[in-house]
Amino acid sequence: MNLLNTLPTPPPSTSSERFRDPGGNSLRCVLLADDEIDVVNMLAPHLTSAGYRVLKCTNGAEALELARHHLPSVMVLDIMMPEVSGLEVCKVIKSDPRTADLAVIMLTARTSEVDRILSFELGADDYVTKPFSPRELVLRIGSILRRRTPEPSAANHLRLGKICLDRERHEVTVEGEEIALTAIEFKLLLTLLENKGRTLSRSAFLDRVWGDEADVEARTVDTHMRRLREKLGDASDQVQTVRGFGYRLDER
Repeated sequence: MNLLNTLPTPPPSTSSERFRDPGGNSLRCVLLADDEIDVVNMLAPHLTSAGYRVLKCTNGAEALELARHHLPSVMVLDIMMPEVSGLEVCKVIKSDPRTADLAVIMLTARTSEVDRILSFELGADDYVTKPFSPRELVLRIGSILRRRTPEPSAANHLRLGKICLDRERHEVTVEGEEIALTAIEFKLLLTLLENKGRTLSRSAFLDRVWGDEADVEARTVDTHMRRLREKLGDASDQVQTVRGFGYRLDER
């Protein structure tokens, strides 16, 4: 029997069920899932002090139930949990339209490149290895949430670090200086900015930039990314290579 198919699917929480502080203001919710209860109990006070509402569990099956019912802003998942692993939870969450937008951070003692790559392929937003700093994890959570909350008035103006992109004018500037990009380079940079801080695979770039052009190979992404970096000049180090997987745009 597939355990994932036996899990109940409660309805998503309504606005009246959202977590609120005593003043009635909405609170961001973080779900902590780790079979080491000491880790969960250590992290919870740090998150509470930072203004988050915390949900706690020690296995993957319960993490899925809580995520589907409460729709937390961020899920922090240990990979090696009983019943359902953190990777399986991430896969289910990201494949369900109701929960696909939830941010996921993998928190694990596993440090292999394979685990990191698989986590990003399944849709994880970040990967933190144990031992770790609780304060740093809280800061990472805040950073992810800020990236996911764009300013409505800036929908056509994307900015990160030294880079600014104007969709309507099809214009890119670095520290105020306009740079000339090809159509492909502009699309690559736009994709990076729309997913700032998130690692995208080469195949994801192929789908979003080249679409149905079947003769384009993965190494083509590397070629155009190298040219984009050259044109970005002082901002080139914002484009980070995730070895064996793809690229992401960071604020340097």
